[in-house]
Amino acid sequence: MKGDYQDLVDEISALLGAPATLENRDFRLIAFGAHDSEDDSAMDPVRTRSILTRQSTAAVRSWFEGFGIARATGPVRIPAAPDAGVFRGRICLPVRYRGIVQGYVWLLDQEPGKPGRPSPGARSSSPAPSAGPSAAALDAAMEVAERIGVLLAEEAKAGADLSREFLAVLTAGRGWQQDMAVSALRLALGAGGDGLHAAVCVAPWPGEAPASVPGAAAVCVVPRGAGGADGAASGGGDLAVLLRLRSPDALDPALTAVTRLLPGAASPGVRPSTAGVAEPIRGLGALPAAWEQAVAAARAAAAQPRLGRVARWSAIGPYRMLAALAADPVDDPAARALLDPAHRELARTAEVFLDCAGQAGRAAAALGIHRQTLYYRISRVEQLTGLDLDEGEDRLLLHMALKTARLHG
Repeated sequence: MKGDYQDLVDEISALLGAPATLENRDFRLIAFGAHDSEDDSAMDPVRTRSILTRQSTAAVRSWFEGFGIARATGPVRIPAAPDAGVFRGRICLPVRYRGIVQGYVWLLDQEPGKPGRPSPGARSSSPAPSAGPSAAALDAAMEVAERIGVLLAEEAKAGADLSREFLAVLTAGRGWQQDMAVSALRLALGAGGDGLHAAVCVAPWPGEAPASVPGAAAVCVVPRGAGGADGAASGGGDLAVLLRLRSPDALDPALTAVTRLLPGAASPGVRPSTAGVAEPIRGLGALPAAWEQAVAAARAAAAQPRLGRVARWSAIGPYRMLAALAADPVDDPAARALLDPAHRELARTAEVFLDCAGQAGRAAAALGIHRQTLYYRISRVEQLTGLDLDEGEDRLLLHMALKTARLHG
């Protein structure tokens, strides 16, 4: 597939007489033409970064998207912006399939940027025209871009077509069944199965799996009670995505793709969806464990708003350990009474008190109550639980119980 993209990019470069680059709709580099120009401005900082790191910064993406390239159906000319590191104007050929943008082909405008062209703070959707490819040449290049769009769409659809094999890996019991499922998915993915991937969980997920996810090797919906983020909760499922990565240190494109997957506002009474991203893995042998990480991170994001709606496994702190212990809802005899809905305010007081390391002044300030009120509530907590919160082990037990209960909230 990579060779096909390269051939098509080279074809566009030949048609327009300028080196072209191809990026997916998340501005992740896929292929680029040879740069043999002696003009230093042919490799401005933006293009250099794109080729060396295989991605663009969020600021650069925002600058280019400001010219409507995601909605355009034909070539878009974008002026130079030296302040943003864009020393040459660009011609963007949107790559679409059935009306949906799949990526972008970029070419440097043949005329260096003129003084007076707008800077990033003064955008214009209709910059002054500059010399460059003819309309006929651009039309021919757009026909090639359409062929690229078909390939990108087919690649994304192939991931969805592997939903059965992917689901089997995520739901198989440990042992030989799981080993067989992993082998089947590896065979279906071909050479790509040995590459670098990240497992993603989006929970809860409304409906069926999306028809395509940029950068996905496989997509499926895991039914509740079959290894999803909410255990045996009634109905629904959780979206599982196996994302291809180019580098273990370059997760930004994956996180961008995951953020775009999140549904909008939830219905009243339904918690909003959150997502978890596992640590990168090479090959599929560690996929079951990576899925557990993704599920745990999604749970942590739902339990702890400060993590945001998309949480990485490496960033969820104590929830990494708690998730391993929280296969079932908390039923510790000491914490059982406190976790009753009737004592929700007492449970919150105890959690904040323990989060503040037992410092009454900090806890009272965080709760917005008088210190004496805090002391009264803590005494009630001790009565309900039979625990002595002056004792380290009792504090640890209650703190773990309260945090674990969040994962099932």
